[in-house]
Amino acid sequence: MAFRPLPAKVPAVLLREAKPLKAIFGHAKRLGHLQRLLDSQLQPAAREHCHVASWREGSLLLIVTDGHWATRLRYQQKRLLRQLQAFEEFAGLTRILFKVQPPTVQVAVKGHTLDLSTDAAATIQATADGISDPNLRAALERLAAHGRPKD
Repeated sequence: MAFRPLPAKVPAVLLREAKPLKAIFGHAKRLGHLQRLLDSQLQPAAREHCHVASWREGSLLLIVTDGHWATRLRYQQKRLLRQLQAFEEFAGLTRILFKVQPPTVQVAVKGHTLDLSTDAAATIQATADGISDPNLRAALERLAAHGRPKD
């Protein structure tokens, strides 16, 4: 008696038929729609920092990336509340709550990259060869190792 797996289903069919997945997908679609409505009322700079977390019993919970943006949005809370209440989806809105939650994925820091020509690396290495202090010599040798040939 051999095990035969069930035939694979298209993802769209799974979303339509599996009740738990269907509920999750429906909730995600609803939050996406609410996010678009919120974005239409936010300043362009604030859009990437503010996301809809939940909407229930008259309370809209917004996740904000940092305290700076949360403060700015709290100053605009009354205006935002009035504008969102104009939408049918937010008809019962009575309050907006802000929760600060930094992003879990660290954004790469755009800093200076070390581009060192081979000539500069050779000069630093020659300087390191004439240094008697072992710590300074090791530091210069590490720096010289960053030299790359020009493309």
